[in-house]
Amino acid sequence: MTAEWLTVRRGSAPLIVSLPHTGTDIPAEIETGLVSPWLARKDADWWVDRLYAFVADLDGTIVRTAMSRTVIDVNRDPSGASLYPGQTVTGLCPTETFDGEPLWQDGTAPDDAEIGRRRALYFDPFHGALAAELARLRDAHGAVVLYDAHSIRSRVPRLFDGELPQFNIGTNSGASCDRALAAAVEAVCAASGLSHVLNGRFKGGYITRRYGDPAGGVHAVQMELACRGYLAEPETPTPDAWPAPFDTSRAARMTAVLNSVLSACLAFAGAPKPS
Repeated sequence: MTAEWLTVRRGSAPLIVSLPHTGTDIPAEIETGLVSPWLARKDADWWVDRLYAFVADLDGTIVRTAMSRTVIDVNRDPSGASLYPGQTVTGLCPTETFDGEPLWQDGTAPDDAEIGRRRALYFDPFHGALAAELARLRDAHGAVVLYDAHSIRSRVPRLFDGELPQFNIGTNSGASCDRALAAAVEAVCAASGLSHVLNGRFKGGYITRRYGDPAGGVHAVQMELACRGYLAEPETPTPDAWPAPFDTSRAARMTAVLNSVLSACLAFAGAPKPS
């Protein structure tokens, strides 16, 4: 299933990889109101779709939007509720970058009507496709793992202190998946020798929280990667230095770990569950 901006690669294994933030498309009528197209794409999850290209070899399903998160963020609660109360966050239609830079020229930020239009055009179809794939695979297997794939710069002082661990595993504080799955994913990350944390600064966004239903057979995990694992991060992102190119040699170690993580997810979904 492929649309101009929405792609669903269907597999038969009990695994869905969601890619909500790898898109950089911005419709022309929206781009005219931006302060800078570069700023609008600055916070994309750069090259994450390339990192997870191996998912097809695992016969996993991939659901991806090509639309930029600046157009509409499909990993935010459409009600406007904050995912991290008391902490700096961006909204359904962001008005500023992670670093606090304004995205919209004066008077062009999306109003309620425009947000509703974008939700109908992009948000609802993305979630409709994701829900349909979850239902299909849950019917086939009884249990399915929804793995929400992300990345972010290692240092974003406005969002968190210091340097982010390499692997940031989120399970909505244990509510979105069976604890055995969280333990299996964490064990792979620990064995890699790279830094990791479970339910640290990133506990899972709207996708993880909305669909994670262990009792109903859907086990959702968010993985937020620090970008340094697969590219050379500049000290300060600028139009000339960001995004940095995908570094194949640097990414090889990361890809191997991620392959093991998703293999652990498949082993969990295929394992007999206690009655």
